[in-house]
Amino acid sequence: MSTADAVVVGAGPNGLVAANALADAGWDVVLVEANDEVGGAVRSAEVTAPGYVTDLFSAFYPLAAASPIIRDLHLEEHGLAWRRAPHVLAHALDDGSAALLCDRAEDTAAGLDAEAPGDGDAWLELVRGWDRIRDPLLDALFTPFPPVASGARMVRRLGAADTLDFARLAVTPVRRLAAERFRGRGAGLLLTGNALHSDVPPDAAGSGMFGWLLCMLGQDVGFPVPEGGAGELAGALRRRAEAKGVRVVTGALVTQVVTTAGRATGVRLADGTSISASRAVLADVPAPALYQDLLADHPLPARLRRDLTRFQWDSATIKVNWALDRPVPWSADEARGAGTVHLGVDTDGFVDFAADLSVGRTPERPFLLFGQMTTSDPTRSPAGTESAWAYTHAPHDSDWTGERLARHVERMEEAIERVAPGFRDSQVARHVQSPGDLESQDRSLVGGALNAGTSGIHQQLVFRPTPGLGRPETPVGGLYLASASAHPGGGVHGACGWNAARAALGANGRLTGGARRLLARTAWDRLLRD
Repeated sequence: MSTADAVVVGAGPNGLVAANALADAGWDVVLVEANDEVGGAVRSAEVTAPGYVTDLFSAFYPLAAASPIIRDLHLEEHGLAWRRAPHVLAHALDDGSAALLCDRAEDTAAGLDAEAPGDGDAWLELVRGWDRIRDPLLDALFTPFPPVASGARMVRRLGAADTLDFARLAVTPVRRLAAERFRGRGAGLLLTGNALHSDVPPDAAGSGMFGWLLCMLGQDVGFPVPEGGAGELAGALRRRAEAKGVRVVTGALVTQVVTTAGRATGVRLADGTSISASRAVLADVPAPALYQDLLADHPLPARLRRDLTRFQWDSATIKVNWALDRPVPWSADEARGAGTVHLGVDTDGFVDFAADLSVGRTPERPFLLFGQMTTSDPTRSPAGTESAWAYTHAPHDSDWTGERLARHVERMEEAIERVAPGFRDSQVARHVQSPGDLESQDRSLVGGALNAGTSGIHQQLVFRPTPGLGRPETPVGGLYLASASAHPGGGVHGACGWNAARAALGANGRLTGGARRLLARTAWDRLLRD
């Protein structure tokens, strides 16, 4: 048996950040990963054709670029370099037109104003609002709930009336947000397409916040990609951790969190090996996997087990990767220089697509997120070619294999062909990832769900992963939830791992606020009491 101060289970971005944070505090840390390489859903490989690098899961990282947590790790000192496409994002329509999110907000505004005079000023008003609260908002998003200090800073900057306006924006459906502020369709396409990066329907409360946040991040930091592939971001996190003394163990599946006298004291691996943790165990795994599998033999409060039966996953995902022998032949010139392209639906089509997912129906006209990786980073494929991918969400309760899967991939290519005639002729090779494939390649992507649980407001903040305190502490002493199932949820920002590390350090006397931690502990006990 080996021993350490802490064991981190799972080397996705949150687990890697947690390991770095604990090592920075001087802890002896073992990071255990089931796959043969670290990164979780931040990995890349040549799966289509030689010389074409594909990001296997996530690809564009505005949250990572904006995250103060990632920034303060100084990953550029460990080999990370960011690259950006000429334009952030386009939404291509079947009529050959496109809405464009440019690198500069003024250029985005000019394009919107050309379609509907006044929309440019309305867009810049949103950007000015972002600039006003950017730092305290990011602090609030990426720190444990409730964000008292950063929330107070936001209120001071906004004042009472504007704070209420922002609170209303945060819960406004994205379709309503677009209708209230813009006359043309372009801004609504940009906002709604970005909102659908989550699984929140465009007519649902909170979708406006997701759309606004990603659009504003696009105007602020862009949608950058790691030079050489997504795996370079994970690689930089690993190199930094190992430089700080973290022991990284790959190809080792954790099957149990070991508890003694009600406290987490280590983990057991599939081969029977045990690793002892004298201070903490941090789990970068989905909440159901932690409580129902790794703690299967530990007595948990009945209320928690009941609440887990109501845990909702976000939508399944189908992803297709292509090696292309030329740039994508977009009908709309605006799409040619965009790293990310949304396509497949118009303004009303977003609603139809979301409705299909809500009732478990296969969308006949799927909404696609399309990535032009060589446009964003020329190292991804040979000169004059393109490494591309597209993904779409799909209902969970379907058999995404065989003919059913092939037909939906055909729908995806049909959608691309409508806005880029000749796309099929440019294909050198194709690689399909079904929801089952995604889960087999990363156990945390259950059923192809990318965000470790729905982003719906009923499972956010104090409701994430179950009704509680919205914090990384668990009912088991010394055990912390460090995955995207914890607040603030999905996205590559490292906050879930960072918050778990902070909680572990605080519980071991390395942070101030003992009385506050005691209150949190007793609140957990009161909430989860049988």
